[in-house]
Amino acid sequence: MIPLILLAEEEDQREEKMNQQRYRRCLRLNRSVIELPRNSFIQNFRVSHDIFVEILREIEGDLTPGTSIGITAEQKLAAALRFFATGHFQQGVGKDFHIPMAQSTFSTMLTKVLNSMERKLCSKYIMLDMSEADAEAANHYFNEKSGISGVVMCADGTHIRIKRPNTNEHFYYNRKGVSNALMICDHQQRIRFVNAKYGGAKHDAHVWNRSPARSFFAAKHRNGNTAFKLLGDSAYPREDWLLIPVRDANPSSADAQYNERHTAGRIIIERTFGVLKSRFRCLAGTRELQYAPSKCVKIINVCCALHNMCIEHGINS
Repeated sequence: MIPLILLAEEEDQREEKMNQQRYRRCLRLNRSVIELPRNSFIQNFRVSHDIFVEILREIEGDLTPGTSIGITAEQKLAAALRFFATGHFQQGVGKDFHIPMAQSTFSTMLTKVLNSMERKLCSKYIMLDMSEADAEAANHYFNEKSGISGVVMCADGTHIRIKRPNTNEHFYYNRKGVSNALMICDHQQRIRFVNAKYGGAKHDAHVWNRSPARSFFAAKHRNGNTAFKLLGDSAYPREDWLLIPVRDANPSSADAQYNERHTAGRIIIERTFGVLKSRFRCLAGTRELQYAPSKCVKIINVCCALHNMCIEHGINS
């Protein structure tokens, strides 16, 4: 026979859970994130009202109510953006005053929002091809910074910490225990290409050789566009369209001077990584992404698309 005191405790727990559900539902019904002032909105979600509305129009058709009773598409998007912005685990987002929902609800919702955002936003906002005007502006920028002509973008890898996978760990973790994402940026810090699916287990040269970005630049060069080159570090192979530093250059030599100019031009990608991770703290090194590698790849891709949208809309913080 179950003691009465245990039955009473279980009843109290059920009642407390129901009260929490009612409280969250009440908050959701009476608060809209859109009502936040501009600066507070950007501080909380790292995007502007205009970007938020644009994304919502793109994905709301995919966010059918399902079992998330009382949670609108607006609230689902807000919860996902809040997670990207803060890097807090799901418990933190679930307790957020502006987007109150249970952890289990958030977990299910994030997957749907993430899948829709990757499908609708990434191909639209992450692209290697440039207009003639953008390519000319990029050539001018890199020539001014480095004195190296014909450069339009920079390539490098950045470390992003992810939860240690239960299986096939060696595919994703490098010797530092992090995932390594290949990214390419332009003169305006737009991320033109991202590939995080190989993780940190593969050398940069291996990832590059199998990358569609390499095929893209090779085709440009074959078609006679010699003013469409990349700056990369010494981990990448030297190619006609991929310029890397000269190894073991003697101090004060012409090669050493070239390396200094190369570094001056390529520093923009380090700045791009800094802005991206500052804007979307879920990618910062202070926390791990607590998901399977395939889901981490989606998060990285979506954050890169959001980063580009912020640049397009003139949001600098």
